[in-house]
Amino acid sequence: MIPTSFPPREEIARLTARMLLEIKAVHFNAETPFTLASGLPSPTYIDCRKLISYPRIRSTLMDFLTVTVMRDAGFEAFDNIAGGETAGIPFSALVAERMALPMTYVRKKPKGYGRNARIEGVMTEGQRVLLVEDLTTDGGSKLSFVDAIRETGATCAHTAVIFYYGIFPDTTQRLADHGVSLHHLCTWWDVLAEARESEAFDEATLVEVESFLRSPRAWQDARKG
Repeated sequence: MIPTSFPPREEIARLTARMLLEIKAVHFNAETPFTLASGLPSPTYIDCRKLISYPRIRSTLMDFLTVTVMRDAGFEAFDNIAGGETAGIPFSALVAERMALPMTYVRKKPKGYGRNARIEGVMTEGQRVLLVEDLTTDGGSKLSFVDAIRETGATCAHTAVIFYYGIFPDTTQRLADHGVSLHHLCTWWDVLAEARESEAFDEATLVEVESFLRSPRAWQDARKG
């Protein structure tokens, strides 16, 4: 069912952060930093995949993502909702259901047999496609998915995520240079504010996390190796 309630953006961000904290999808560890896929250290880690196991939260966030996209991009802006393999697949299916649109998904690379396809489902030339993912850091992984969509003759000018890091200033420009607009529900800054409000972590940890968020590259450089 298509959502018809449009909460203020600030309320969506606050509630999204609260839900991520409630299900312990947010992890802060300043003493023993996490290692990111890039190999760099970070005192923060978020696991949006956990959301699929919480029906009330999952449903609310998918309503939020749907109304955010419709408000920002338009009510009749899309013909197809595509998820990125693998985390984006369940969320794209849920958004597609709400928007009453076809759903497809994009593989990270061709599967290597059969049709050797990257697009699963039916995507046709000229369709306007929304790419849905769980999160984005610097936007880099989105570009490969967008290119695969465009290779079908479809267009992809928008991507929507639940969580956007919001700490790398070149992210939105990087996507914009590729002709893609980013839509999101909350950032690390929203999570940090809600974590302080709810006292979800001790203050020393939150101070270290804030130091990282304000200057992530410098924080990482100081701890490499």
